[in-house]
Amino acid sequence: MTRLISILGATGSVGEQTLDLIRRNRDRWQVEALTANCSAQQLAAFAREFGAKMAVVSDEGCLPELREALAGSGVEAAGGRQALCEAAARPVDITVAAIVGCAGLAPVMAAIERGGTVALANKEALVSAGDVMTAAVAQHGATLLPVDSEHNAIFQCLQGNRIEDVARITLTASGGPLRTWTPEQLAAATPAQAMAHPNWDMGAKISVDSATMMNKGLEYIEAHHLFPVGLDRLKIVVHPQSVIHSMVEYRDRSTLAQLGPSDMRVPIASCLAWPQRMDTPMAPLDLAAIGELTFFAPDEQRFPATRLAREAIEAGGGAPATLNAANEVAVAAFLAGQIGFMRIAAVVESTLTRYSAAAPESLDDVLRVDQEARAHAKELLEHA
Repeated sequence: MTRLISILGATGSVGEQTLDLIRRNRDRWQVEALTANCSAQQLAAFAREFGAKMAVVSDEGCLPELREALAGSGVEAAGGRQALCEAAARPVDITVAAIVGCAGLAPVMAAIERGGTVALANKEALVSAGDVMTAAVAQHGATLLPVDSEHNAIFQCLQGNRIEDVARITLTASGGPLRTWTPEQLAAATPAQAMAHPNWDMGAKISVDSATMMNKGLEYIEAHHLFPVGLDRLKIVVHPQSVIHSMVEYRDRSTLAQLGPSDMRVPIASCLAWPQRMDTPMAPLDLAAIGELTFFAPDEQRFPATRLAREAIEAGGGAPATLNAANEVAVAAFLAGQIGFMRIAAVVESTLTRYSAAAPESLDDVLRVDQEARAHAKELLEHA
């Protein structure tokens, strides 16, 4: 039976890996819509290859190039934020939401409001708009499937069990490429070094977030919304091998862990096939070859991002959205060579100290908090 799918953020890491799985199972999938920020040539190539009905660039300046690349293909080309939301709202069996950052908020909400199944790889959406988004899921009868490897692992470990019986959920973190570096070394870290993740193939922004441990902080907030067991039952442990992707401990002290290769196609496949399973091209897990699994407590002196995230969700209100916005600004500045690695967390903490906002009640409120927090973060950078 052929299923309809739309992929928001098709040219990014998660989008490309989703398309790789579809490519291996072409008879099971029909692509409805593909989107990208720009990357017009790559988006057009994917749209032609997979016979998409629609291709959208959120940057309208890239639309002429997209139209030219799709000429004669029969694929509808569109551009702009409204077109992006219209693509997200198309009726399909599953929408993969893989747009990085707050740019993905509005299209994710459009997919949710349609009441369909959304495979969510945009962690910033739940971080910034968690209460608004979960309320919309309940109101419209949508289904959220977590694509992040950690949350997908938790989702799998919860199957067949009651959330009321959960004693603790543990998110595992690789620690990133700079895990063993001294404070002096961290201060001099370059973007290339921060992006050289030892286990995962990810985009630039999420790779830097992994190096600062902010990625795990954002996932902590996301887990709070996806799995409402209480903040006191959410923990983080550093696990450098990235074999155990997360664990759920129950009140009888049984702990279930999900293990697998460090490849995003595993959790993506879990979402695409849910509630069943599908083949993936990865080799079987060889624990004897891996040899050992090790675990460490997070070091919040060298990597304060997890503390900042915990404090933000405990504070509530607009603090999580502020945290996310300031982090996006700071990471972009680091990648551009404007600030050092250690300044990323410092900018986030200073923004949280200087700016506070009431709890957002709508998507417009979230976007307002996001823009105001970005302005504060950019002002800090200008006066640094």
